Formats: sequence, structure tokens, C-alpha cells
Amino acid sequence: MDISTKNTDAPPPSPQPSVVEQKRASRGATRPGDRIFLGLSRGSGILLLVIMAAIAAFLTYRASLAISKDHGNFLTTFEWNTSAVPPDFGIAVLAFGTVVSSIVAMVIAVPIAVAIALFLTHYAPRRLSGPIAYVIDLLAAVPSIVYGLWGALVLVPHMNGLFGWLDSYLGWTGIFEWQGGAPRSMLTVGILLAIMILPIITNVSREVFRQVPQMHEEAALALGATRWEVIRMAVLPFGRSGVISAAMLGLGRALGETMAVATVLSPTFEIQASLLDPGGGTFAQNIASKFSEATEFGRDALIASGLILFVITLLVNGAARAIIARRKEYSGANA
Repeated sequence: MDISTKNTDAPPPSPQPSVVEQKRASRGATRPGDRIFLGLSRGSGILLLVIMAAIAAFLTYRASLAISKDHGNFLTTFEWNTSAVPPDFGIAVLAFGTVVSSIVAMVIAVPIAVAIALFLTHYAPRRLSGPIAYVIDLLAAVPSIVYGLWGALVLVPHMNGLFGWLDSYLGWTGIFEWQGGAPRSMLTVGILLAIMILPIITNVSREVFRQVPQMHEEAALALGATRWEVIRMAVLPFGRSGVISAAMLGLGRALGETMAVATVLSPTFEIQASLLDPGGGTFAQNIASKFSEATEFGRDALIASGLILFVITLLVNGAARAIIARRKEYSGANA
């Protein structure tokens, strides 16, 4: 047979799985424990989707009953009067207060939490980092009503000095202009929320920084980098997606916080240009303060505002997932 007549264009034979791989595949397909675990995990995921869909359907149905009878525009109205004929209510003030107080809390909490996490993982000795981490864990377990009582009895009376200083040096901006009223404002709420979300962001960021590969840090040190340069070039890039996730967890609590905000804030349906002026409101605070006295229609209106908060939370989490997906090149640094 002529060798030149052989078909040299035929694809190479596909590699056959080894005997060990075949045994593992057969055992995985027949083991009862694997089948049970697969069913439980799949069922848990489906159950979570069903619960989320049920919550969304309930909120949408009850909200539609109230919005259909609203005299004004639900998204832009500055009043909340569900007992009027026709009713006139809206979420403009609530949306503004929720977003502003959460932004203030994030601006204050995130840098401090990341700094604490870096201190505990790269600067503090072990005998000091352990007790500090334990105290931070305890702060995360404090009930929100305790934070609210502390804020009302301790934080608010001691905010006059800070408000006066901000008014003296930054009052010209309009954002920090103070008319001398009680310091039950959005800035006070933001500071209180920052204290509440600080343990969450710190704990998650600390665990992320601990996962930085030791070889990366040692390589940076071998090149002559200082400790800060090691953190800047090796630690922070690796932990960026984790810090974003931690910040989103803190933001979720800040958006939905109820009792602490209701205890500290003086609620009004006015949008204040200054963070130091008393007044404003948030979704959760408005629902908590009005739900017990509301009529059936009033409760539907409050549920409608809860639907908006539900949508905002979903959008925030979706944005966080998109940011983390763009930074996924750092997530495999430990491989």
C-alpha cells in the first residue's frame, strides 16, 4: 500500500478519559448523597427565586391599588396625605432623604473601614489585632434600636459644635449652612448610619485582605517596595472586588435602616438644601412611623413606597455585580 495515499487530513483522535476519571464520573452519577445534594442546592436556588418573585408580585399588586387612586404624581409629589379626598402622596422627599443619608454614610464609613481592615491585617501586632477585631464583631451585633437611642441621647446633643464649625468654614457652599436648629438632620443620620455599617464593611474587607497571596507581597518587598507600596500594588488591587462587595452590603443596610433613623431624625416632607437643617425622611422611617396608624388605603400607599425601595436595592446590587464583573481579573489572583 502506497504511503502517499493515506489521509493525512484526518483529525487526531480525541483523548480518552482515564480509568480514574471514568470511575469518578460513574460514582458521581450514582451516589445517593451527590444526587441529594444536587437536588437540595438546585431547589434552594429555585426557592429563592420564587420568594423574590412572590415579594415583587405582592408589592406590585398592593402598590397598584394605591397609585391608581393618587391625585398627583407618585414619583414627584412632596406631600404624604393619604386621608385627603382625593389622596395626594408621593415619594420625592423619601427618595431624596434615603439616597442622601446613605451617600453620607458611605462617604464616611468606607474609607475608615478599609483603613481599619488594612491596619488589622498589615500593621497591628497579633496581640492587638485580635481584641480590636473582636470589638468590631460585637459592634455588628448591636441592635439598631440601641444605636438609635445612643444617637438621640448622646450623638445629637454633641453635634452643635461640629455643625457650627461646618457653618463657619463651609456654610458658603449652601450644603453645610446651619440656621441654628436642632441637629436632627441628614448629616446626623448619615453619621449614625456610618457607625452602624462600619463593622460590616470592616469585617468583609479584613477577610478579603487576608486572602492576598503571600507570594505577591513577598515579590513586591523583594523589589524594594515599602509597606505602603506593597498595599497599593498588591493588596488593594487584589481586594478591590471584595471591598466593593463589602460596601454594597453596608449600603444595603443603610438604605433599609428603620428604627435608628426614626429615633434621630425630625421627619418633614421638605427637601432641605443643607445637610444641617432638620427635617427630611426616608422610606423605612416613613413606613415604620405611619404603618400602625394607617388605614387600609394608607398601608397600600406605604407598600408602594416599599416597592420603590425594593427596586432601588435591586438596582444597587445589580450595579455592584456589574462593577465586580469588570474587576474579575483580580478575583483569581489566589489561584
